[in-house]
Amino acid sequence: MAYDSIGAVRRRLIRLRAGSGAPKKDTMDEPKDAAMPQTTIRDLIRTIPDFPKPGIMFRDVTTLLSDADGLALTIEQLAQPYAGARIDKIIGLEARGFILGGAVAHRLGAGFVPVRKAGKLPGNVISQSYSLEYGEAVFELHEDAIQPGERVLIIDDLLATGGTAAAGVLLAERLGAQIVGCAFVVDLPDLGGRAKLEEMGLPVFALCAFEGD
Repeated sequence: MAYDSIGAVRRRLIRLRAGSGAPKKDTMDEPKDAAMPQTTIRDLIRTIPDFPKPGIMFRDVTTLLSDADGLALTIEQLAQPYAGARIDKIIGLEARGFILGGAVAHRLGAGFVPVRKAGKLPGNVISQSYSLEYGEAVFELHEDAIQPGERVLIIDDLLATGGTAAAGVLLAERLGAQIVGCAFVVDLPDLGGRAKLEEMGLPVFALCAFEGD
């Protein structure tokens, strides 16, 4: 699948502003393909070495989210593979999955459902434990958040070992959901998360990958 550059999205936004009656930017603001490099989503993701511990290369999407055009492109491309499909609910995994999932839900005309860490949701919940490097954690989902047969897409910012995504999937399936797939901004393929989810029979989609992590 061919994706637009940040520059292409910026030009499209400028045309939309002009067509909607909003003040048009000066034409000098519009990037020229021949003069400017084509920034991609991957380019806008900051890498922080030795966080949260030595030896870890942390892929920080906050720099992507803070760029207006980068954010627009991210939401557009996360939603694109599912445009025209029936998606009833988007599940966003705590915490950056909330930012992305809500926007993708709006784009696809779906509802949004948060999966949260234990003790954060106020109503009756179901729980699912998942493994961390040291010990376990627990995700929770409101027991009335999904109806049997609803088609659900799982959204998060990053796929590493796949433990959190798998927990979200299991919670949704316990309520009778049909999982359409799992979508991420970043895939770290060397950590095995994609393989884990695909072994569960789940389609996996990611906008970019950082190998060697």
